[in-house]
Amino acid sequence: LLCTDGSDEASGALSAGLDLLGRDHQLVLVTVMDAPDEASLAGSGHAGPDLSPKEFDDQVSQARETAESAIGRAQSELDLMGVEIQILRGDPGAAICQLATQLSARAIVVGSRGRGGLKRAFLGSVSDHVVRNAPCSVVVTKISPS
Repeated sequence: LLCTDGSDEASGALSAGLDLLGRDHQLVLVTVMDAPDEASLAGSGHAGPDLSPKEFDDQVSQARETAESAIGRAQSELDLMGVEIQILRGDPGAAICQLATQLSARAIVVGSRGRGGLKRAFLGSVSDHVVRNAPCSVVVTKISPS
């Protein structure tokens, strides 16, 4: 599994991962949509929903467009046209690990921004989650700003 968020840094990380693992494998290019949770339509107690159905649909459409753009960019920059693509929803780390289990993946390539302990504690880390929970080997490549 080749994981991307569409950024320059992610493209660099995937390129480094492909250099290590090679291209003679069945590759799956993966991104995770940053879509709203369906719970935002329900509300709780006396409070109404956070989003109207139209606002929810608009945000999901925008998230899908962003995800498709991320995939397209990685395909183009890394010459990955024709590989299988997966656009997932949910928590990125958990969604990637779940897909790896479903596909019996042999390896996951994911970038890491190298956040320090305090930022990681507050913001979480997709790469940390994947390393700790993946059902297969994980190649973490350093993402550094250009």
